[in-house]
Amino acid sequence: MDTRSNAPTIIKRKKVVSGGGHHGGAWKVAYADFVTAMMAFFMLMWLLNATTEQQRKGIADYFSPTIPINRVSGGGSGAFGGDNIFTEETLAQSGTGINQPTIGMAPVRAEATNGDDSAIAAQVAALRDIEQVLLGLGGESMLSEQALRHIVTRLTDEGLVIEIFDLPGAALFAEDSTTPNLIAVEIGGILGRLFRSVRNPVAVQAHLRAKSVLQLDNPVWDLSLGRAAQMRVLLEDAGLSSARIARLTGMADRVPAVRDTTALRNNRIEVVLLRTDI
Repeated sequence: MDTRSNAPTIIKRKKVVSGGGHHGGAWKVAYADFVTAMMAFFMLMWLLNATTEQQRKGIADYFSPTIPINRVSGGGSGAFGGDNIFTEETLAQSGTGINQPTIGMAPVRAEATNGDDSAIAAQVAALRDIEQVLLGLGGESMLSEQALRHIVTRLTDEGLVIEIFDLPGAALFAEDSTTPNLIAVEIGGILGRLFRSVRNPVAVQAHLRAKSVLQLDNPVWDLSLGRAAQMRVLLEDAGLSSARIARLTGMADRVPAVRDTTALRNNRIEVVLLRTDI
């Protein structure tokens, strides 16, 4: 009798692990994503440390969807045109308006008639050239990289506003005094020499951050006026004619630059190269 016919049938199944188990490639994808994220983070930290406030503003504007892509209204629909070719409003869709050259952060509105258009254009072009030379937009700046971190500019109806402000650990003046630090001396000297290339009058106004209301002696008015006067001295020492100084203003803590009135950013000097066509 053949006993092999009664033997149980044994079926051996081999378990196949897809992806190679712990030797698969999923962890490599996760690691690559982590490395990419860390590289982006360190690039962001480097940019924050290596750029000036003006440059960071430009980078932010580049990635902001509310900034007009086209600087001149085209009268067409879509991102590259305005709602009409005669718009005078500064709108995201309408660009900068047909008669509104812009520079820095604020627009300049052309109020004159057609007969004065050439004079306005010449004024705006001259102020724009001054800004480009100061900030090095067309090449190397006259200022050191450290000094550029203290400066932002904007072109307004009044003229070219050059705002010079304190930074943490790098104040323009000695604390609670009108004695300028080296950074203020450098900036004032460069501005004085640069302004000699044009004939526009100059206005200087100084601002301070607010002090505690509990402080008994709070000479913000005298201090701000004294700092404006000291900036005038720096400009004149660099060759700017005293006859071109149109006004000095001490604004104390009345016009803060940021919402926190006690913030260091409110300590600033605004040197305005005034337009002569208004």
